[in-house]
Amino acid sequence: MLDQQGMKALAGKRAVETLVSSGMKLGLGTGSTAIPAVEHIGALLAAGKLRGILAVPTSFQTSMVCEQWGIPLYTLNSKEINGSLDLTIDGADQVDLRNYCTKGGGGALLLEKIIAHASSAYAVVVDESKLAGDLAVTVPLPVEVVSEARIPVTRALEALGAEVILREAVRKAGPVITEHGNLLLDIRFKQPPDSAALEAELNGIPGIVENGLFTRLRPKVFIARRDGTVEIRD
Repeated sequence: MLDQQGMKALAGKRAVETLVSSGMKLGLGTGSTAIPAVEHIGALLAAGKLRGILAVPTSFQTSMVCEQWGIPLYTLNSKEINGSLDLTIDGADQVDLRNYCTKGGGGALLLEKIIAHASSAYAVVVDESKLAGDLAVTVPLPVEVVSEARIPVTRALEALGAEVILREAVRKAGPVITEHGNLLLDIRFKQPPDSAALEAELNGIPGIVENGLFTRLRPKVFIARRDGTVEIRD
């Protein structure tokens, strides 16, 4: 039986071996489940089993892992990428039965969403503990906001029925600051919201930069189980 870290590694490896081929332009995700997939791509490149990979990272964390493994790094604006990717592989905080996801536990939701929507194909790797019947109830939904809008956005979210908490930093006094200089509000609801409607509604509130609901994309989801099997759900 696999522990959680073993499941994460298994999901990432299976997604890479199923979907990634030489010459691809790849979006590479952030977090404890996505990073094993990045490392496996690096190992395949080092072994000569993959060639010509062009990678766009979703965070500084991912960039550092790519550097360690010698994975060539670009941005969506690079001439070689030209604004589009073949595939993005990322993790998720939760995945429901429709393959709707919540992301942003690692604070990289803005670039994660931009890169996912720039991709022809999208894959999410999770262990079985990330499966959920409803989103934004048991696990908070991150909302990235500009600092000047913290209070009005909080009031608007509370009017929607959300409990709102400003994310505080660990080993640093004060709030978490994203790589784009914004704040994170973690919200949850007592009653399950309509995820697709909520994603659009949140981004209509002035001051919200992005939210962690991913409902417009239907990813291929790789779910690792404790028994060593991987369920692939389209």
